[in-house]
Amino acid sequence: MVAASPVPAASTPLKPRLVPQRRLPRFGFHTHCERLNGRMAMLGFFALLAAEHWLGHGLLVWP
Repeated sequence: MVAASPVPAASTPLKPRLVPQRRLPRFGFHTHCERLNGRMAMLGFFALLAAEHWLGHGLLVWP
């Protein structure tokens, strides 16, 4: 008969075998830059819609 180990398996820390290394982009179009640019454009568009709704007219039309 085999005796059970005194330390439960859940309490032993697991170490990753492969640690990812982040490489910073040097130039050009990159996914994170394009995603941030798109999100800022969406925020600006919705801010413009909110301002037009609050003013009651478009920003290019002056009453």
